[in-house]
Amino acid sequence: MILACHTLVYSDDPGATRAFFRDVLQLPHIDEGDGWLIFATGPSEMGIHPTGGTHEGRDYSSPRHHQISFICDDIEATKAELEARGAIFDGDVADHGYGLVAMVRVPGADDVQIYQPRHRTAYDS
Repeated sequence: MILACHTLVYSDDPGATRAFFRDVLQLPHIDEGDGWLIFATGPSEMGIHPTGGTHEGRDYSSPRHHQISFICDDIEATKAELEARGAIFDGDVADHGYGLVAMVRVPGADDVQIYQPRHRTAYDS
């Protein structure tokens, strides 16, 4: 039986990345020793997206990849709260149709998406 989903972030600077998730995002965590932190990410869901197709009359394509997104209930308030803790966002909040989205820089790793969904969430089921 599947119990949970364990995501991984590969970082060029694991200490800085772990500090960001601990201090800026303030995710609960355990320390397995030597600063090796494992973070709780709360309720979760996983979507499967196609790498290409047509949506609303526009063709699109994307390479195969995985993406980490953090869901919030108020994107503007969350963005302001994270910025007050030192987070740097790449641009303003954007409407992506499925929700309001902002990309936050993660030290030593790729950006992660913070978004306020417009769709029903699976973890509420």
